[in-house]
Amino acid sequence: MKFVFGGIAFLVLLLVVAGCTQSSTTTTVATTVPTAEETTEIPTTVETTAAAVATTMETPGPTQTLQSTWAVDVQVQSNGKSIDPQIVATFRGGKGMNVIPKIEVIVTHEDGTVVSDSFTQPLYIGKTVSLQSTTGNKNRAEVWITTPQGDRVKTYDAYVPFRSYN
Repeated sequence: MKFVFGGIAFLVLLLVVAGCTQSSTTTTVATTVPTAEETTEIPTTVETTAAAVATTMETPGPTQTLQSTWAVDVQVQSNGKSIDPQIVATFRGGKGMNVIPKIEVIVTHEDGTVVSDSFTQPLYIGKTVSLQSTTGNKNRAEVWITTPQGDRVKTYDAYVPFRSYN
């Protein structure tokens, strides 16, 4: 009988010790990576109300990252519908969702037509902007984020294919 109680006591002791070592090894250390923020003054001559303007098609350019305290995430993708092709930008949250005043999405079609729309406060996860697209694979999407200081930062610039067969 002493042997059974001693075995149970030993197993309980092992469980307690295993639980203690588990919690002590899962401590996380926060590390900060300094990022250089280069902001340049960009002229604001783009139409902001989904109006179409003819321009020349350029290749996607470099993008920048926001400070970690202002970081937000915007997902850009095509809806893949040939009847009504749309490029949908979805706000996915981030640390800066309460301080970023405006996020502008600009779509340039293959023929040079430009349409744009924007997210404004209040920002919430799942908020979407849908812009008219074409069925081609050369629809260029850009995401410009206005910082609390008033600077515009381009965080996304890429071609959005009409359909992906992955």
